[in-house]
Amino acid sequence: MSTLNISRGAQFSKIMGIGGYRPRRVVDNAEIITYIDSSDEWIRTRSGITERRWASEDETVSMMSQAAARKAMDRAGVEPGQIDTVIVATVTHLHQTPAIATTIASELGARNAAAFDISAACAGFCYALAMADSFIRTGASKHVLIIGVERLSDLTDKHDRSTAFIFADGAGAAVVGPSDTPAVGPVVWGSDGDQADLIAQTESWPTAMDPDAHEDGKPHWPMLRMNGNPVFKWASFTMAKTAAEAMDAAGVKPEDLEVFVPHQANNRITDAMFKALKLPSDVVIGRDIIHHGNTSAASIPLAIETLLESGQARSGQTCLIIGFGAGLVYAGQVILLP
Repeated sequence: MSTLNISRGAQFSKIMGIGGYRPRRVVDNAEIITYIDSSDEWIRTRSGITERRWASEDETVSMMSQAAARKAMDRAGVEPGQIDTVIVATVTHLHQTPAIATTIASELGARNAAAFDISAACAGFCYALAMADSFIRTGASKHVLIIGVERLSDLTDKHDRSTAFIFADGAGAAVVGPSDTPAVGPVVWGSDGDQADLIAQTESWPTAMDPDAHEDGKPHWPMLRMNGNPVFKWASFTMAKTAAEAMDAAGVKPEDLEVFVPHQANNRITDAMFKALKLPSDVVIGRDIIHHGNTSAASIPLAIETLLESGQARSGQTCLIIGFGAGLVYAGQVILLP
């Protein structure tokens, strides 16, 4: 029997550049409380959110993705033709097929790149990073463009008091390439499908679009629903354990950590995780949720970009990222900031 050749790539990978796109329209809490029975104080206390961005008609999943990707490629010093794989993490590309990644790759100029979408909700960016790291180290790819992008406003019921103030839109992208030194730690990831109904669409698309399925005889888009209290407990405490495992896998102790960027789900969840992990008080924490809301797969790269652009964090610092959301799915890694 013949022996097969196998591909071998770089020993390590790194994030070379990161970029984001935030929609033009700013929606503050004063507008939100015209849709729900609430108050600015209640929303701030409950989530930390003061405002969020909702996409306009022209700010499509593809448009936002490309804008974020171009910034990431410019910062990485990588031309579109050097990108050989494009991974898009999203739950709001509302076409079953084809994947939006193929269109994005072509319009960016990465026309021969492998391209596909993944659905991993708010852990999507971390899932995509784990795959990019593996592709580069096995030789399957050399430069991978990963994008987390959402238009959650399309699936948000503005009159649902439990979710209307949370979800937002945006895109974050990163170029991942070869490295001479370790810069992306081992991923710790998994899922808990027994609790999948805690965050889910209200109904399937066929049911939602069937007029006979609704009392008013009209089709309805399926909306997102979330059982907040169980999700809060799961994310605050179970995910702190996963984050600790990610640090341990990377050989990083709490006192070695310089930056912490969890998925921007809720400021109280971030505080609970920070406390449970016993991180030093001088660790820089991503709190993009305050001004941009919960953008699901886009939230981690957007939060990293905010910290880098503001000077709160800098290139080369050790950063813990962890995503968690519908599924329930989760993933975390320690990285060096680009």
